[in-house]
This record gives sequence, structure tokens and C-alpha cells, in this order.
Amino acid sequence: MTAHADPAPRWMPYVWLIFLGYLFVVPVMYGGGRLLWTATLVSIALFLPLYFGQFAGPRPLRLTATIAIAVLGFALMPINPGANTYVIFSAAGIPFALRPRGALVYLAVLVAGVCLVMIWLPPGGRYWIGMTTIVLAGGVGGMNVFQAERIRQHAALLRAHEDVEEMAKLAERERIARDLHDLLGHTLSVITLKSELASKLAESDPGRAMQEIRDVERVSRDALSEVRRAVEGYQQHGLHGQLQSAANVLTAAGVRLETHIAPVSLPARYETVLALALREAMTNIVRHAASTRCVVRLAADDRTIVLTVEDDGRGGPVVEGIGLSGMRGRVAELGGRVDIDGRNGLRLVVTLPAVPMTTAET
Repeated sequence: MTAHADPAPRWMPYVWLIFLGYLFVVPVMYGGGRLLWTATLVSIALFLPLYFGQFAGPRPLRLTATIAIAVLGFALMPINPGANTYVIFSAAGIPFALRPRGALVYLAVLVAGVCLVMIWLPPGGRYWIGMTTIVLAGGVGGMNVFQAERIRQHAALLRAHEDVEEMAKLAERERIARDLHDLLGHTLSVITLKSELASKLAESDPGRAMQEIRDVERVSRDALSEVRRAVEGYQQHGLHGQLQSAANVLTAAGVRLETHIAPVSLPARYETVLALALREAMTNIVRHAASTRCVVRLAADDRTIVLTVEDDGRGGPVVEGIGLSGMRGRVAELGGRVDIDGRNGLRLVVTLPAVPMTTAET
């Protein structure tokens, strides 16, 4: 499920291109000649592929594109001071191509370059243009240093969470495999031996063969009961365990979790479906929501069981991915439905029909 927009929406780079309008201030207001207009238009044609190259490709390519944009700005500024826009674009992009220390060094070099280029700027606006460029490049670049580092830390947190989750899955699989081996290994061996003995005695001693078959039936029933108890034991930790996991993950992500869980007794299948829905919601919050608070509610009455997960994040249109499709399918198999509202944060509601073994909240 992807219910929230990415930290940097894909359409934002196109919006930022509006600042290219500053390139036309001098040619329009001061009647630029053919050389000025030609140089300005050619610079834009060179800038656009470099600009979009900042958002794609390997890190060396992005770094090269960012440096080339600054060079383009310095080259054009003496005849079109509005080209300082290119320098500011370069300052804004460098924190996403270099680590904080390298980005700060680069910003210092940019400031020095602006001071040098000021020598060739028109005397009337030399200092105003130079100081404006320095302040904007330093301010935008400095803010993006913190933004880029926050994005890197968030990505590292997600990778760490995925690694821990995968290790937990492997450990759980190994535990279940050991339990089933201990539970069924001896029982299946007994069933095999008794079945072979009954087959051999079928003609020579039918009475004893029948007794062995009854023993096989009894052992099989006992084994089935033990397997059911074991599976119920696993499922009893499903929703509760998922809530504990959610608390740990959200705490690490700086999100406060509030829970309001009714004392509801759930069949194993119901609990599994709700636990998986809760897990998908938690993954979505950590990856996309940028929220500070999450509320989980589980309520029941005579007709329905309702799991609600709400956060105060960015919300937005819901893009239905594999996670959400799988959730809808599992819930629909039990006769329930999934409702999602992204207008104020995200609100996920899973509604299941009540079952006889469910008790209402008191």
C-alpha cells in the first residue's frame, strides 16, 4: 500500500523551473540584443538536461550535472545577471549529491566564485546581484543540507527495519520448523510403524491388525489436536505481537503510538488478517506518512469487528499497490471490507463480520 506521497513529489522539479523566469528580466527590461537573447536561450537548452540529470543516474553523474549548472551560471552572469539563478539551482542540488561536509565546502566555493564574477557584473547592480546570489545560494543550499541528511537517515532507518524484520521472519520460521519436528517427528514414525504392522497382520491376525489400525487412528487424532493447539498458540501472538512490533518501529521513527484495544476473542484466521492489515499500515506510516502520532483502535459489537489505524501525516491520494490489494483480498474472503480516507492524514478502517466467539468491548 502506498497511501502517501513521496517526500519529494515527482512534479516538484517542474514547478521549480518557474525560477528560470529571472533569466528574461534583463533582456526584457533593458532591451537585450541578439547576442544576449541567443546566449540566454542556448543556456536554457543546456541547463534543462543537466537539471533533470540531478534527479537520476549514479551519484558521479548527478554531481557532474550540478557542477556544470554552476559553471553555466558563472559563464553567463557577466552578460545576463539573471543567470545567478543557475548558481542557486546548483547550490540547491549539491546537498543531494554530496555528504554534508562536502556540500558545505562546495557552497563555500560557490560563494567565492560569485565574489570573483562580481568583478565583471554591471557596476550599477554589481553588489546587489552578488549579495542576493550569495544569500540565496547559501540559504537554500544550507537548508537542503539538513533536508538531504534527514532523507538519508530515514532511508537508513527503513533499511534497518527491513533487515530486522527479515531476521525476525527467519527466526520465527526456524522456531516453527523445530516445533513441528519435535511435535510430529515421533508421532509420524509411530503411525508408519503401526500401519506397516497392520498391513502384515491383515491376513494372519485380522483382530490384532484391526487394533493396530485403531491405534493409528487414535495417534493421528492426538497429533491433529496437538498441531491445532500449536497453531492457535502461534496465532494468539499474532495481533498482540504485531502491536508490540509496531510500537518498536514507530518509536524508532519518532512516531507516538496510542492503542485502544477492546477485549475481543478472535478466531485464528481473523487475527491473522487483522495482524497483516496492521503490519501493512505500519509499514506505510514509516515509509510515507511523515507523521508524529498514530492511533490504533480495535472495537467489536454483535455485528462487526473494526480495526482502525489513523495517523496525522501528509495524507493524500491512495495509490493501491500489492500490499493494499492483498489486504482487500484477505478481508473480502471473510466477508469484510477495507475503507481508506487520505484527506486528513490517513485513516484505514478494516471491518469484519462478527463471529460467535467474539465479545464486545466493555
